[in-house]
Amino acid sequence: MSKLVIVGSCAFDAIETPFGKTDKIIGGASPYIGLAAAQFDNVDPAIVAVVGDDFPQEYLDFLAERGINTDGIEVVKGGKTFFWSGKYHNDMNSRDTLATELNVLGDFSPKVPASHKEAPIVMLGNLQPQVQLSVIKQMDVKPKLVILDTMNFWMDIALDELKTTLKKVDVITINDEEARQLSGEYSLVTAAKKIHEMGPKYVVIKKGEHGALIFEGDKMFFAPALPLSDVFDPTGAGDTFAGGFAGYIAQAGDTSFETMKTALIYGSCLASFTVEKFGTERLQSVTPEEIKERLHQFKQLVQFDININD
Repeated sequence: MSKLVIVGSCAFDAIETPFGKTDKIIGGASPYIGLAAAQFDNVDPAIVAVVGDDFPQEYLDFLAERGINTDGIEVVKGGKTFFWSGKYHNDMNSRDTLATELNVLGDFSPKVPASHKEAPIVMLGNLQPQVQLSVIKQMDVKPKLVILDTMNFWMDIALDELKTTLKKVDVITINDEEARQLSGEYSLVTAAKKIHEMGPKYVVIKKGEHGALIFEGDKMFFAPALPLSDVFDPTGAGDTFAGGFAGYIAQAGDTSFETMKTALIYGSCLASFTVEKFGTERLQSVTPEEIKERLHQFKQLVQFDININD
C-alpha cells in the first residue's frame, strides 16, 4: 500500500444552492481529499485534522469504513468543530459566505500518525502556511512529493510565511486568480514560471468549470472539465480534484510529468461527481464502473484526428 498523508480542515458545512439547502453536514477539505484518494487501489490515505467532541462518531466511522486512516484526527473534548455556511448564486460560480466559525481549527497543531511518517506523498490542504510547514518537518523521511493547496487569504496576511513553505513544496495547486496574485503576472504561462522560481517544480492552476493546467518548466498540459447538465453543489470540488490528483500519483508510485498529466484527468473526473449532489454524498456512492465510464467521456472530449500539411 502506498501511504498518503492528507492535512486539512474537517468541518460542518451548511450549504444553500438554487437546488436546495442542507443543515450541518460533513465538510472541510480533508474529507473530500480523503474520499477521492480512497478511490484508488493500493493507496492508504490518512487524514490529519481536528474536530470538537460535537463531531459525530458515525462520521469518523464512515471515513474509516472507506479505507481512510483516522488516527490523525484529533477530537478536542469540550471543543466545537469548524463550521462554514454559504449560499451560492444562480450561476453557481459565486457564493456568499454566511458564517465562518474557526472553533478548534483556530489552535490546530497537526500531529502526523506514526504509521504515516514515512509516507511518500503528502497533500497539504488549504491551511496556515506555518501549519503546513510543521507537517513537512514531522516526516521521518523526505517525501517523494509534497503537494500544497493555498488561497488568496494567506497571500494577503501571511505572504512571507507562504513563500518560506513553498521552498519545501514540489507541487502547488491554486486557481487562476490566486496564481496571478502570487506571481504579479496576468499571463498564466508567465505566472507559472514566476511561481516555479519560488520552489514548486509543478504548478497546477485550476480554472473551475474551464478545467485545469499543469506546468513544469516549459512543458504544459490542459485537462478539461466535463460539461455537465446539472451542477447541484460545487462545494468541495477543488478539494476532490486535489484528492484525485494525489491519489493517482500515490497509486502510480511515479512523479514524472506524464504521471501528473494523467493525475490531472483523474482529479477532474472525480470532481465532476462531487458537484452532482450536496457535500460528499456523491463521493460516498460513486462506483469504479462509473469512474471508468466517465474517464471514457473525458477521453472522447479531447481525442481527435487531424491532418496537418507542411
